[in-house]
Amino acid sequence: MFSYKVNDQIVIEILQQHHKEELYRLINSNREHLRKWLLWVDKRKSAEDFESIIPIWITNYANNDGFDAGIRYNGKLVGMIGLHYIDWKNRATSIGYFLSEDAQGKGIITNSVKSLVNYLFGEMNLHRIEIQCATNNLKSISIPKRLGFEEEGIKRDGQWLYDHFVDLVTFSLLRSDWDKNN
Repeated sequence: MFSYKVNDQIVIEILQQHHKEELYRLINSNREHLRKWLLWVDKRKSAEDFESIIPIWITNYANNDGFDAGIRYNGKLVGMIGLHYIDWKNRATSIGYFLSEDAQGKGIITNSVKSLVNYLFGEMNLHRIEIQCATNNLKSISIPKRLGFEEEGIKRDGQWLYDHFVDLVTFSLLRSDWDKNN
């Protein structure tokens, strides 16, 4: 199965059924931290909740239509990164990510996104990549800013999050911008 070495400490890998317990432990131990930003957290109440989801992730990867992958830091599962879809007609995609609270501040997401961007532009020949974040999720917003993504605007009340709407900021990066700066 797909595994991509970001650096000596970080590996991105497609998760399989035998990872469901480890994934559940990651989410359960970070439940309060993650639920501030992710709607699906409360829906994951046991490892079995991933039995029907993991095959979808694998199928998306096999069909070259996005993926959801684990991020390992020194061998430990600390988060996830993925492509929500791949719009092949427009050669565009959108990246999403999350990280455990105790793994923050080590450059894990920044390095993972940067490697993924290199792969998407270099190997997959994509033209445009988007990242959307809640406007008050400052740590998440710092990633696209750090990597040279351009802020396009605010989608007001763009996402329902449990009991309220949150505004989303959209960032984009074009291959021509990446090529010019890297």
